[in-house]
Amino acid sequence: MTITRRTLLGTATAGLGLAVAGIPGRLRAQESGELTIAYNVNLPSFDPTVGPSAVNPTIQGIYQTIFDQFIAQDPDLSFKPGLLTDWGWTDDNSKIRMVVREGAVWHNGDPVTAEDVVWSLERAADPEGGNPIQFVWAKIGNFEIDGNVITADVLEYEPTLFKWMGFLTGYVLPKKYFEEVGPEGFEQNPIGSGPYMVDRFERNAFLRLKAHPDYWGEKPDFETVTIKFIPDSSARVAEVESGASDITLEIPYEEYDRLRAKDGLEGTIAPVSDIGMIFINDIDVMTDPNVRKAAALAIDKQLIIDRLLSGYGVPISTLQTPEYDAYDASIEVPYDPEEAKRLLAESGYGPDNPVRFTIQTTRGFKPKDYEMIQAIVGLWRRVGIEAEIEVYEIAKHYELRAADTLAPAAFYNWGNAVGDPSTSTGFTLFGPSPHSVWDGQEMIDMIGPLWAEADEETRIEGYKAVDRKAAEEALVIPLLQYMQPIIYRSGLSVTQNTSGALVPQNVSRT
Repeated sequence: MTITRRTLLGTATAGLGLAVAGIPGRLRAQESGELTIAYNVNLPSFDPTVGPSAVNPTIQGIYQTIFDQFIAQDPDLSFKPGLLTDWGWTDDNSKIRMVVREGAVWHNGDPVTAEDVVWSLERAADPEGGNPIQFVWAKIGNFEIDGNVITADVLEYEPTLFKWMGFLTGYVLPKKYFEEVGPEGFEQNPIGSGPYMVDRFERNAFLRLKAHPDYWGEKPDFETVTIKFIPDSSARVAEVESGASDITLEIPYEEYDRLRAKDGLEGTIAPVSDIGMIFINDIDVMTDPNVRKAAALAIDKQLIIDRLLSGYGVPISTLQTPEYDAYDASIEVPYDPEEAKRLLAESGYGPDNPVRFTIQTTRGFKPKDYEMIQAIVGLWRRVGIEAEIEVYEIAKHYELRAADTLAPAAFYNWGNAVGDPSTSTGFTLFGPSPHSVWDGQEMIDMIGPLWAEADEETRIEGYKAVDRKAAEEALVIPLLQYMQPIIYRSGLSVTQNTSGALVPQNVSRT
């Protein structure tokens, strides 16, 4: 979908209209215990386990508010009990054992059972079920239930299995209710076991939630939460500045600095597990290694961070941030425009005869995403690369990526809340993965054995080798680790999540 000025203005007007129509503003929230969040992305689907939206890291904050995961994470990304209170492998890795929490209930009052957990895992493993991570869940089977204890056979060893239980698509859904109402009925009236339950939903406008009175965990501080869907960052700025919303995220950094200096507003900013990167699709001119390498060498990452992001960002050269398990600081792709020109000249290109391709990007999904690509295109032009910018919404990116039809270059925000290299480098560069558009056999051969590598040190070192090769051959262009800006009204306390997920249960009144 192409974003136009009309759609942006329409979104902004919708946000202001909601405020006028009675969605709580700053003063009302303070008095009544209601919270309003100006969110940066729409909610395409309520099912957190199927379809492209299930692997959209930005939506996970909404999903984690309504649904519980098998295994939960604290804001610092350390794992803790969720609907499973205990889990692990047998000594020979041939079986897994899981203990289901007692006393948890669904939003309709039914108890959460071991049958719900098994049904959710079997549904996720169904090759016809639409789960984007089906190939992970399919590696366990032959479930047995004894009270609240579940055992299962390991059909194929997956070293990150339990990490996935606290990551994308790792949610437990209600078996009995889902089978009664079906997928369409679930979309109309979704229920989970999380701290908030759905009260009202207007597609592309807002989601109103109310606290789950029988939630098994810590009770949230707000009885009612309204999430407004406002993709335009300038409209989100207006929301908090006017008092129509209490909190927002992912705004331009200069606006963050300006707003946090205003009376009545506060801010928090910290590095998150998200990476700004450029997918390289092995089509057209990108099959030429000189073009790929020149595109990477011509980007001055620190200049972009300083000029466009007010210094808020960490330049990187691999798909690992310093917090990830396989980060290797010795891997570095420098800014070297002269070398970029030399490589292009080898392939017959230069400023007078530029190589041409399209680069796709979102606009307003992340702070200065479009502006960063504009700057990169400008830097490319200096060395002999002429790139045309195509703007799309994030949902379109997932659609094109799943079909392996991205442009030769495509900007993306890669989230990795578990910090494992398989869920960054692995999925990005392994051709058979539905999340990769690089189909090179060398990466398939290097990454393939690592999926089932039982020795953790060998697995991590293997991914470091993949990262080094990817940097040398410019198979992907990592740009920076993001820092997430959050602005909120005074009187609130916000615990920032390293995953980047903004969840209302981490917001309280001071």
